[in-house]
Amino acid sequence: MPTPTYQGVILAAGGGTRMGPLADHYPKALLPVANVPLIHRHLETLQNLGVTETFIVVGHLGEQVREAVGDGARWGMAIRVVEQGERLGIAHAVAALESRIHHAFVLLLGDICYSLHEPARMMEHVESHQAAAVLAVKMESDPAPVRRNFSVEMDERGQVHQVVEKPSAPTTLCKGCGVYVFTPALFDAIRNTPRSALRNEYELTDAIQCLIDSGAYVVGSFVVDWDVNLTTPTDLIESNRRVLSAQSKSALVGEGCQIASGTTFHETVVGHGVHIVQPCRLERCVVLPGTVMDTPGPLLDQVCYPEG
Repeated sequence: MPTPTYQGVILAAGGGTRMGPLADHYPKALLPVANVPLIHRHLETLQNLGVTETFIVVGHLGEQVREAVGDGARWGMAIRVVEQGERLGIAHAVAALESRIHHAFVLLLGDICYSLHEPARMMEHVESHQAAAVLAVKMESDPAPVRRNFSVEMDERGQVHQVVEKPSAPTTLCKGCGVYVFTPALFDAIRNTPRSALRNEYELTDAIQCLIDSGAYVVGSFVVDWDVNLTTPTDLIESNRRVLSAQSKSALVGEGCQIASGTTFHETVVGHGVHIVQPCRLERCVVLPGTVMDTPGPLLDQVCYPEG
């Protein structure tokens, strides 16, 4: 197991502009996946890694995140919630925590849903091989998801030599997945990182490349089974379907629901306190908590949410 000196960081400040009306009700980190807020899943990951102190950087609807995580006692850790303030990119958000980070730390992007296997192997690279950074990576069969994220050029030993944010023509199908272990050496690299031409922000991938160019040892670790970046409502549906599949379930219905007789579900998650007035068929849907539905379906590939 990793030493108890690891700290955790979850970045949960995103506004979710491409989530449509969902963004008015939920910060992305609180979107439910199989009726569990996404950030709770991240905190369970950190708990399983032995992390006892976690910083959560919030922005849009940050007070909701604060209420959802509390003081961290549920996960056996202390949670400190920090307002991002000016939003100048992921590396900028991480840099704001420098005075609070005293050890190697696990960084999770709060808008990515994933399934990991043996993530503690990432720590082993820091403890046994003095890696300055470890990137969770996955080989894709198609370049499209690499173009949407960042590519990772590695040699046969797993050492990373180049990372490229949203490459237009990826030269590898190895993709970074939004889970990292860093040592405090990252902060020096961020100081040497210019704003990107892509978004005029301080990109984390650019900071990682600065770390590599300084001669630091950076490693990729294949610990990701699947990952979905929650950018649009379709991504929320996909995340819920993947978790249902992993649980060998066709559907999941939350507590306190009133469901009209004759209603059927397929690859669908129904949140707590939902009222379905008329019988219908829901396929590949996510019904958020408290929703009242009075539409005689069928409904396909929909995210349903309370009005108002």
